[in-house]
Amino acid sequence: MATASLVRTPETTHRIYFQDCDMLGHLNNARYLDYFLNAREDQVAQHYALNMGELAREQNASWVITKHHLSYLRPARQGETVRIRTQLIHFDNSNLVVEMQMLSEDAQRLKAVLWSEMAFVKVSSGARTDHSDELMDMLEQLDVEDVNYDADGFDERVRALRKALKRQRAEDEE
Repeated sequence: MATASLVRTPETTHRIYFQDCDMLGHLNNARYLDYFLNAREDQVAQHYALNMGELAREQNASWVITKHHLSYLRPARQGETVRIRTQLIHFDNSNLVVEMQMLSEDAQRLKAVLWSEMAFVKVSSGARTDHSDELMDMLEQLDVEDVNYDADGFDERVRALRKALKRQRAEDEE
């Protein structure tokens, strides 16, 4: 499962579908979670050969979401293609936090940011349990260390991402 070439921040593009939008043609707020979580599941399967259903069966444990922090910054519009970037920004023996960013297709504009906090629990009882040594090794390789995770720092992180993209756009225009 663990190799030196694991992609820490996978990206995929997704089209915004009509049925997922409100009357104004914007992606419905509740549907952002679906787009983010589906993208992450696809990326985990593709880049880490990790199937959540198989993991649950093999280890009798799985991650459950305990909290979301979600900031809507710009509308994602019907028919638009967006880029979804995800990364592990924190983990310990039984928890992890995944940051997910929705950007314009050219990755120049930030549309939304999500932090999903998850606990690793036993399928049979729902009680929290520790990650296996193999999972801990993989999480160690995937942890994005340049994101300084602070449980109360979500808004600060959103500001930093927006500032970095603004700086990148200015450099690209030069």
